[in-house]
Amino acid sequence: MATIQWFPGHMVTARRKAAETMARTDLVVEVLDARIPEASANPMIAQLRAHRQRPCVKILNKSDLACPDITAQWLAHYRAQPDVQAVALNSKAPREVARLPAIFQAAAPHRSDGTKPLRIMIMGIPNVGKSTLMNALLQRRVARVGDEPAVTKSQQTLDLGAHMTITDTPGMMWPKIERDADGFLLAICHAIGVNALIEEDVAEALAALLLRDWPGTLAARYREKEAALAALDAPALVDLIGRKRGCLLKGGALDREKAARILLTDFRAGLLGRISLESPASRAADIAAEQAAAEHEAIAS
Repeated sequence: MATIQWFPGHMVTARRKAAETMARTDLVVEVLDARIPEASANPMIAQLRAHRQRPCVKILNKSDLACPDITAQWLAHYRAQPDVQAVALNSKAPREVARLPAIFQAAAPHRSDGTKPLRIMIMGIPNVGKSTLMNALLQRRVARVGDEPAVTKSQQTLDLGAHMTITDTPGMMWPKIERDADGFLLAICHAIGVNALIEEDVAEALAALLLRDWPGTLAARYREKEAALAALDAPALVDLIGRKRGCLLKGGALDREKAARILLTDFRAGLLGRISLESPASRAADIAAEQAAAEHEAIAS
């Protein structure tokens, strides 16, 4: 499989403007994808925060699509970090969004006396739900929403109550995705532009994770016995889904591109169930395994 990299030119400008706005910001709100919290955390945001020493509220959005137990593990992981609060929510649920202003205020107690407004900056990767969250927070349509990466292209600052302002920023990627696995996780969750990937490769990466960690959800969705699935590899699973869904070209050949799209759409829409593709423990184990393999390869060469 080819590696995945995606850093459109407009994001260079977005990063520069974000750095300028950070200097006038009291609190950073970083929106993550609850299914892949750490893979969806832009390291540039962490660098900008560290430079300005700004507290952060990490929002694990799309939590309705993620495994609740694993989400709880991520919340504990982030809350153990200095100057970080973390909350899981579904930005399409008004009641969940309504509790955020109080959380923002608590995360920046130095702005609680009302003499100066609390200045908030909302950041995150493309297609993680920032615009939906902005619209829900302000209870009106202020940001364009679309099921594709990089819909928001410019900053805008709006009042969020009498003593609170919030600046929406464009979704930002970073210049180089260091881990190949993270590139595929981002692509699986639709955070990468389609021109930068091959959908069959992305679907096979998802299939491998589901076969390893979520065979029961596959069995239920595609009406296949778990024992039968255990004998399949990722390409064979995509083929199986294609046959079950009648993805055929003229002459009877399998339309693997259509089959790949079905698997990706089923996952993204939550039709496979509430699935998380990484936990704090699994991510640490995967990174350790990758480092050990790299060291072994270096010694062998």
